Amino acid sequence: MTRAGTVAAFDRTTRRSGMIERLLAEAIALVDGFSTQSPVYDGLPSSLVDADFVPAAELNVRLFFRFWRDGTEPSEEDTGPLVERAVSLVHDGMPLEDVLRNYRMGVDFLWSQLPNTASASGRAALAEIGRPLSEYLSLMTARIAVACVEDARRRPWDELERRRGIIDALLAGRDPVDWLDDAAVPVADAFVVAVVRPGDPGPGTLTNLRHRIHDLPGAFLRRDLSGWTALIPIGSRDDSATVIEHLSTRLAPGIGTGTPPLLWIGVSPAPSRAAIPAAFAEARVVAELGRCLSRDEVICRRQDLRLEYAVAVDGSVRKELASVLEPLADQPVLAETLGVFFANECNQNAAARLLFVHRNTITYRLARIAELTGYDPQRPTEAMTLSAARTAQLLESKAFSA
Repeated sequence: MTRAGTVAAFDRTTRRSGMIERLLAEAIALVDGFSTQSPVYDGLPSSLVDADFVPAAELNVRLFFRFWRDGTEPSEEDTGPLVERAVSLVHDGMPLEDVLRNYRMGVDFLWSQLPNTASASGRAALAEIGRPLSEYLSLMTARIAVACVEDARRRPWDELERRRGIIDALLAGRDPVDWLDDAAVPVADAFVVAVVRPGDPGPGTLTNLRHRIHDLPGAFLRRDLSGWTALIPIGSRDDSATVIEHLSTRLAPGIGTGTPPLLWIGVSPAPSRAAIPAAFAEARVVAELGRCLSRDEVICRRQDLRLEYAVAVDGSVRKELASVLEPLADQPVLAETLGVFFANECNQNAAARLLFVHRNTITYRLARIAELTGYDPQRPTEAMTLSAARTAQLLESKAFSA
């Protein structure tokens, strides 16, 4: 090849790589959009868009685009988190057929949406995607199917089904008598109900943490669209505080030390089976509070969130309180000042240091907040209303749902 031909080939390769990288960025943006309420996603099955979906889908997209760009087939280690997630979905009661169908539907959705945002040259590049996409899908579905078949040979599926039936019954307040014909699945009389809500975990993180909970003796586990729920038995020699401490210690290596954490766990003790539904409702609320408020603590308990809990449980109260701060909607500096002021226990000097302004500036801003909202943050009783309003505003903005 002549020098000119070599340069031209290099330019074509460079342009192609650049275009694929731009399409990758657009595909990642579409994946991230699954956490929004956009009507674009309304046609997708709820079983597809669950708590694990976004990190898993992002890894999937990155592996495929690398395969498309370089022809590099992902190793089994690369696809391990995706295969493990699929096996975990089957454990949680989803038929393998649905797992594979959802996989195809997710891929179809992405490639149907990408042309809407791609440039003309990007749409032209997408025309060559058919063969590598088919090869990648074949590779992934084969690995998932093989892993599920191998797992089925090792696991007692009757026991898994029995465990799912028991936790469903207990959480709903029903007697699990129909599922108690096997001594291999003991059911305790008292539990800690733990509801897990993820923040921004990496691929495979939630699957690994679920396995750690599932392996606790006598524990029961159920997936839902927002995370998962566990019933952890309270032994005769333990109390709920001991069980919660053990849970925190067991999960710590997988959670890491990020701020905010990778996930939040709402916990509530149920001293009897009859108390489980009420404890379940409480644990859902405090787990959602942890997520919406981005608390530093992984374990969330009602006694640590009394005011926030009171605001959270009544939707009409939340909306009314959130409206108190509407006058600050177009005043970001005042809103930030109020947040920093409360975060520092109403200490004006501390707020001034953090915001790099004079203390008098803080005083002026607080007075302005009082004028706009009708509540003075320097008066204790009115400050309580403003603090509750900030909590309500955060919960509304984060789509609080318990």
